[in-house]
Amino acid sequence: MPNFIDVIIPVPLQKLFTYSITESESSFLQKGMRVAVPFGKSKIFTGIVFNIHKQAPVAYEAKEIHQILDNKPIVNNKQLELWQWLSAYYMCTLGDVMRAALPSGFILESETVITKNNAKSIDESHLKDDEFLIYEALHHQSSLKIHDISNILDKKNVLPVIKTLIEKEAIIVKEEVYEKYKPKLVRYVKLHTNYKTEKALKELLEDLGRAHKQKEVVLTLFSISAKTKKPVKISDLSNQTEASSAIVKALIDKGILEEYFIQTDRIQYTDSENEDSKKLNHYQKNALNEINTAFKTHPVCLLHGVTSSGKTEVYVKLIEAVLSKQKQVLYLLPEIALTTQLVSRLQDYFGEQVAIYHSKYSSHERIEVWNNVLRNSEKARIVIGARSSVFLPFNNLGLIIVDEEHEQSFKQFEPAPRYHARDTAIVLANTHQAKTLLGSATPSLESYNNANLNKYGFVELMYRYNDVLMPDIELVDIKDKLKKKRMKGRFSDRLIEEITETLKNGQQVILFQNRRGFSPIIECKTCGNAPQCPNCDVSLTYHQYRNQLRCHYCGYNMLMLQDCMACGSQDLESKGFGTEQIEEEVKLLFPDYKVARMDLDTTRGKYGYEKIITALEQQEIDILVGTQMLTKGLDFRNVNLVGIMNADNMLNFPDFRAHERSFQLMLQVAGRAGRTKERGKVLIQTYNPYHTILQQVSTNNYKAMYNEQMNERYNYKYPPIYKQIKITLKHNDYSRVEMASTWYAKSLRTVFGDYVLGPESPPIARIRNQFHKNILIKIPKKQSLSKTKEAINKINNSFQSVKDFRSVRVILNVDN
Repeated sequence: MPNFIDVIIPVPLQKLFTYSITESESSFLQKGMRVAVPFGKSKIFTGIVFNIHKQAPVAYEAKEIHQILDNKPIVNNKQLELWQWLSAYYMCTLGDVMRAALPSGFILESETVITKNNAKSIDESHLKDDEFLIYEALHHQSSLKIHDISNILDKKNVLPVIKTLIEKEAIIVKEEVYEKYKPKLVRYVKLHTNYKTEKALKELLEDLGRAHKQKEVVLTLFSISAKTKKPVKISDLSNQTEASSAIVKALIDKGILEEYFIQTDRIQYTDSENEDSKKLNHYQKNALNEINTAFKTHPVCLLHGVTSSGKTEVYVKLIEAVLSKQKQVLYLLPEIALTTQLVSRLQDYFGEQVAIYHSKYSSHERIEVWNNVLRNSEKARIVIGARSSVFLPFNNLGLIIVDEEHEQSFKQFEPAPRYHARDTAIVLANTHQAKTLLGSATPSLESYNNANLNKYGFVELMYRYNDVLMPDIELVDIKDKLKKKRMKGRFSDRLIEEITETLKNGQQVILFQNRRGFSPIIECKTCGNAPQCPNCDVSLTYHQYRNQLRCHYCGYNMLMLQDCMACGSQDLESKGFGTEQIEEEVKLLFPDYKVARMDLDTTRGKYGYEKIITALEQQEIDILVGTQMLTKGLDFRNVNLVGIMNADNMLNFPDFRAHERSFQLMLQVAGRAGRTKERGKVLIQTYNPYHTILQQVSTNNYKAMYNEQMNERYNYKYPPIYKQIKITLKHNDYSRVEMASTWYAKSLRTVFGDYVLGPESPPIARIRNQFHKNILIKIPKKQSLSKTKEAINKINNSFQSVKDFRSVRVILNVDN
């Protein structure tokens, strides 16, 4: 009887494809192994075996698989369970989830390889110039890949040329699969076995009498291996003898030395000493006991601990307890910036049991962490990572810690699956019967509400470590200061006073402005024209350090204008301000102090964050200007003043969570001040100091903010009272999007009635030449979520079957 497998391939298809396998393959294959399978006319994809069975597909003839790529599964059953939940809950396909979950090195791609057709002789005079160049190259090389051909012809699109060569039967085209991950090999060297005896060695040194350098290399090899009793790396040997690699190569060629390779991990932990974790104070001990008690009745617990209360030390004690049971721990963080500080702290305690996993790591490094977690290796007992680390192949998970759980960067926006890492972590922990701890100084309304409803355990830690007082928060009314002419550029007299005072005391200052660049708008004073992005509905932001105008949505850029594009006037002025402008003004106001900037422009590259954070810790920087990267749980010992340059643009953002977000952001930034002995100071500049959110921030009153926001959410039917699904339609033709979105919303209204809002254009209606329309569906608590999604999927399928709408892209975003 024939055997079949269902395979997940990294393509967004609603159904899984079935392939036929032989009896022996069926006994060898297991769920979670990778197989290379043919798909479409000529493509080969890497797939994951999802199911092994004996039912032939009805609609098509099952193809045979190409090859088996693994000896053991690289994805375990618990992961496949999680993938199914993700695809159902977030309304995407298993292919989308696979593409997001696996490091790209695991997903082999096929590549088109072109070889010369030796069976047929070609008259070269009939070939055109481009064709002749390729044919000529194939005389010297056995095969060429597409990118080689585009290099030879210096063209991007080479497919027409290849097509004509195929028609003339001059070449043959085939698909080849190649493995992307290569283990890192280090070259070692040893003395050839012929020279192991003393006599042979004596003769060798006499033979090398004249070749002093080679003799020195051999002697050094002896002394190193005698000292360390370890294999000797070629690089170490060259460094110690200052011999060039050619000399070592000559010795290898002569057969005096032998080279060999050893596979190593790309990420090494160097320190061998581990510290003991710190003693907890009275409040932390209570919190720890309460968490352990809560875990007896609830799988999830929320820890609401004010900034600098020592939450991390409580986490460390919990991790120690889990490790003693030989289980794994996942520690989720919202930002890569946070990992740098935290990793060094946890490595001090747990040494090489800590592994790190995030997108700034190369694909190879991520595969190594994946394999260590899969093997339950000592090197990956604790995984610290950003949101993608929920996909790792844990097989013995005991605890998940979600730090700063309120952060919006836990939610994935592009591409699908648009998952929320906090919610996914709770489901993952559930499949492993593990516990989840959510920690934050400003919990999200959703989590706090769940704790109030007794769905989660709840623990508070309301005192800062060392009993330091919460920072003193002062609101500065800029409107009043402008009237009285007490502003210098963007700085009020109060802020300048406080900065001067803090710097005199040898302490550091953080200035927060949630916008990068120099200024968001450049405007002509004569005619009022401002340069716009040609692809998006936004004005271009001026970046001074590159002297260019840039679009932050599509990356379009042009040189800074000398004169107005409309009227030719040279009288241009900048409106609004970003971090670059603040940095420049600070340098003018405080010329004797070191100023640095931390935003997306200065932290590119793998170690971008680390450089700035380390410089601030080493007190090489006096004033740090930055965007919201600064707000994330970083611990700076010597910062005593935080200035928020303008609180209003956050509060007036058109989003139902704007007030909650602003409260969280400002309290988190404020939490960077005064974390050791003295009470810190925070100044918030605003045009409206009487705004309720600002008043709640200044008194650090989370409960008042929670009650007021929940009241509004209840009245206007927003999460966490109602669930919501946002549907975005995109197309480059406005009238088509308009027509499609009206049709879509009308269809939804027939099912959901008044719970459908829209279609509406978002504040920025066109991005990358695509017009956007949003439709919002609100789902009451009593309504079945799965039935709702079923109805949406039905409408979506009939939408796709309308010929005019097929080119419109539809994005379903659950819990947006």
